[in-house]
Amino acid sequence: MVRFYLGTPKNQMQAHAASQSRLPVLVSFGATAPWLDKHWMSSFDRVLLDSGSFSELNSGKVIDGEAYSDWAREREPWVDAWAGIDDIRGDWRRSLSNYEKFGGFPTFHDTDPVELLDDIIALALSGQRWIGIGMLPPRAGREDWLRRTLDRVPDGIHVHGWACGQYAHINRIDSVDSTNWWRDSFLITKNPMTSHLTPGEALDIVVKRYQRRGRTKATHTDQTTLFE
Repeated sequence: MVRFYLGTPKNQMQAHAASQSRLPVLVSFGATAPWLDKHWMSSFDRVLLDSGSFSELNSGKVIDGEAYSDWAREREPWVDAWAGIDDIRGDWRRSLSNYEKFGGFPTFHDTDPVELLDDIIALALSGQRWIGIGMLPPRAGREDWLRRTLDRVPDGIHVHGWACGQYAHINRIDSVDSTNWWRDSFLITKNPMTSHLTPGEALDIVVKRYQRRGRTKATHTDQTTLFE
């Protein structure tokens, strides 16, 4: 079953739900907070560190590579892996430069030239043996490209699909991440049938959904929310 990393918890209640559920958690350098690092990081069962490249894309604030590298390397002994700083806008030369200067596992994007994948695979093999797969939104309808890419990735490399929950049915994908879990909890509290639930109880329902993903038949449709 694909390992599903919950996106960075937005507040202490969500961090508590993640730690109690023993589910994997993605922690982004671009969105982390002192209270999360001090009180909750060590309580998470599995942790994937993200540079915050998507936050950089949305905000325009450039990531401090040295600061991120130091932050990630301090936690390296007890996390699953940590991602390099990739340029989601499509500047693959900057991505390669960041991987070489600051470390972290590389990501191949749908905007990158096809021939770049060989270099990305070589970097993955010489490092953490993880590779990220990234697509610019909207990500729907990209399964053919994704399968062609995955066919070229050798066995023994862990493949993480950034925000690729809708493609979790593809066997070659080892893990994905999503922030739908906390958005869905708000939808639950707004639904007339479940509006009596507390925010914490709504989070418990969302967590149970992720824990039971392996019991349901995989589909090739886009990921939907719980009450959509």
